[in-house]
Amino acid sequence: MIETIATKPFDDQKPGTSGLRKKVPHFQQPHYAANFLQAIFDAVATGDGDTLVIGGDGRFYNREVILLAIRMAAANGYGRVIVGRGGLLSTPAASHLIRKRQASGGIILSASHNPGGPTGDFGIKYNIANGGPAPERITEAIFAKASSLTRYRVWTETAPDISRIGESRLGDMVVEVVDPVADYADLMESLFDFALIREFIASGFTLRFDAMHAVTGPYGREILENRLGAPRGTVINGVPLPDFGGGHPDPNAVHAAALIEEMMAPDGPDFGAASDGDGDRNLIVGKGIVVSPSDSLAILAANAPLAPAYAGGIAGIARSMPTSQAADRVAEKRGIGLYETPTGWKFFGTLLDAGKVTICGEESAGTGSDHVREKDGLWAVLLWLNILAARRESVRAVVESHWAEFGRTFYQRHDYEEIDSAAAEGLMESLHDRLASMAGQRFGTLVVSEADDFSYKDPIDGSVATGQGIRIVFSGGSRIVFRLSGTGTQGATLRVYIERYEKDPARHATAPEIALKELVDTADAIGEIRKRTGRTRPDVIT
Repeated sequence: MIETIATKPFDDQKPGTSGLRKKVPHFQQPHYAANFLQAIFDAVATGDGDTLVIGGDGRFYNREVILLAIRMAAANGYGRVIVGRGGLLSTPAASHLIRKRQASGGIILSASHNPGGPTGDFGIKYNIANGGPAPERITEAIFAKASSLTRYRVWTETAPDISRIGESRLGDMVVEVVDPVADYADLMESLFDFALIREFIASGFTLRFDAMHAVTGPYGREILENRLGAPRGTVINGVPLPDFGGGHPDPNAVHAAALIEEMMAPDGPDFGAASDGDGDRNLIVGKGIVVSPSDSLAILAANAPLAPAYAGGIAGIARSMPTSQAADRVAEKRGIGLYETPTGWKFFGTLLDAGKVTICGEESAGTGSDHVREKDGLWAVLLWLNILAARRESVRAVVESHWAEFGRTFYQRHDYEEIDSAAAEGLMESLHDRLASMAGQRFGTLVVSEADDFSYKDPIDGSVATGQGIRIVFSGGSRIVFRLSGTGTQGATLRVYIERYEKDPARHATAPEIALKELVDTADAIGEIRKRTGRTRPDVIT
């Protein structure tokens, strides 16, 4: 039977870029998770016999909230819940399942690349019927419901066992437990030339995939080892753990240092990759070279027709504003559309649904295509493998060939993590106040040509997003972008993006820290980073 439980609203349940994220103990407060789940059900106003997909990345507290969500879905009128066995579903796999099963939406439990464990991070986000993250009009409605909530509904009986595949009932609702990997693996096999990749691997091409003890371990083993024939042990750290093995499941140079070290060795594998907590981000490494996410997006877009799914060409490319302009030059040369959006995959959804773009990407190691409505780490890995198998070249050769054709965009992101929120907001406010007078100012050899606070009007639905990051553009096209991240759970994360284009092939081998030094120094001067935050260097450079 349905029980209605009285509650009071919490004042901190405003979803960020990727849903609601807080520390685990915060979510463990009485009623906290239930309140937010009820706010979702109230805001989306569906549930009358609809299908709901539920899954997560396996982090600590994942199972408890999934069981709660199943009971609440039954109490709110859903006709069927589809859940990954053991509560596991990568974010792209959840997106595919929503689309394939024509669900009204899905609840994904993840804090993406943030650390897990009893004192780590946890998150809940809602994806809509197209498989993509809820747009701002829905997240705003969820927050409005959460801010005035006085009750939530829950089915009193215990949720069924989610460790075994099959169907059972909870009241009038069917609970269907599915293999979390099978449908997604089948989708990947339909997009790429698995026979070609299998032959390439069999010919001696070696690879390593670091699942970082996160959700993609089972996906990597099924696809890379079982279906593509890579040797056992190709997938490392492949068992999902609630605390990610004590590590930080963020595929970057800091947290995937062991993989990069292996790839830099003379006898290292030919190709290396990693994915994050929920499987939507990727790191691509070749023998002796780390591919930046911005370059990876541009290279994938330029070479996508080598894969069967994109053989007819791509409709266009979308990138988040802070992502480098390397993809712009691909779009211009190929004569296809290029769309610059705010950060957040939800802004790509309307473009994908309208057929305006095929491939999307963000500098934060997220790339994807129109096969789902989320970024997809393993998809990017497989497209890279398809390209390498078709071209019979090394990662370095593909990258350097791309630079020779399109020029090289030197690029870095500097993250200042868990800084004082007031200091971070003061820094951004100061920048904003100086924008009008910044054009024409000189910093060393750099002259500001324009400066603004990025805003975006969706060309499909007309929605407007403002305050999306401060852009400072210099004569010649170099850029510095400042924005506060919405993915952290403590303090504020200031992200500074630094970019310079170099057309001359003779200068492409310059070390990025040398090519970008003047811009890095200028970013500190313009942003007053040391003065306002006390930080002398970023926590992470990617």
